[in-house]
Amino acid sequence: MKKKEYTVTINDTTEYTLQLAFDEGGQPLYYFSNLFTPVCLTGECKPVYINFYWDLLGNYTRFDFPKGAVLTRMDHKPFKPEDYEKLQDILANTHSLLKDVSMEDLVGKGTENLADSVDAKAGATLKTVKNEVIDGAVYTCYTLWHIAHGKVVTEMQRITETFKNEALLHRFLTDNNHHYQYWAMERVMNTEGIVALDFQSDMQQVIRGRNIFTARFALQKINVAFFADNARQQWLWETYQSAGYPLQLVILKKMATLPLTNTMAEQVAQQIGKSNQEQGSLLLKALATQPKLSEQTLLTLADQLANENFAAEIYRVLEARQPKNQTVQKKIVKFKQTLHPNNK
Repeated sequence: MKKKEYTVTINDTTEYTLQLAFDEGGQPLYYFSNLFTPVCLTGECKPVYINFYWDLLGNYTRFDFPKGAVLTRMDHKPFKPEDYEKLQDILANTHSLLKDVSMEDLVGKGTENLADSVDAKAGATLKTVKNEVIDGAVYTCYTLWHIAHGKVVTEMQRITETFKNEALLHRFLTDNNHHYQYWAMERVMNTEGIVALDFQSDMQQVIRGRNIFTARFALQKINVAFFADNARQQWLWETYQSAGYPLQLVILKKMATLPLTNTMAEQVAQQIGKSNQEQGSLLLKALATQPKLSEQTLLTLADQLANENFAAEIYRVLEARQPKNQTVQKKIVKFKQTLHPNNK
């Protein structure tokens, strides 16, 4: 495998060799580092050899070991399989409590030795992080977590930025790694949410993708001009009809910000009676925000004044339009009479 090496300086005494792996086409794939770090406790140090892997944005992914290397607890007993599984969970947790713990917090009061057991009398901090560490290997967990999520992450992000090009952006936008998608979206949209022409179909893939969070981010950030023409609005409507319920609500909220075409507005009006209360209210909001509604759409709305779930909201939309169509006017009058049967 092709690779390129970088030296990362952590502090005055520590440097790591960071390696970037490439595929046969010269595209960057991931970062890795063959690490050696001493873990010192109870007056002695033991060497730890471990390989770390990160994605192209510095998100830790996994670890493995050079041949013959293992991790041990404070009593020199090797890690059990479940310990390695827990270590992976610890290292993968970017929000670990270890983030805000200093080395001094792990030192037992009145001693210079690190307390590497949660059962040791090392104060409240060690008790707090009990579920974030492996007993007998507290310092190992602490050291490795801070390597995985430390200064090296910023360096990886800096390096990846130097490889930014259209091919990488296309790849990131269509990748299953949501970190890649967010990173790329922020680079193919400007501050007004205008999407660069070459990436518009990629953004549509994001919206129709499996990850509702990246889809919602895209919908919220994209400028309304993206959905200006009827073809793009029809695409959005088809997406709505096939989407899961949470994304449907996001799409309807977006539609309330769009100047809908007459065709789209009519389809929205027809959908109201087929929707639940939450969906129907959002559909009506999308119509209420339009500067003008066609006569056909007003008729479609008036026909649904008999729908008890939405009649009051439909009436308010129609009244605000002051429709001149006599059929619509008659239906509005009839609805008023159902509310106040004694008024002529």
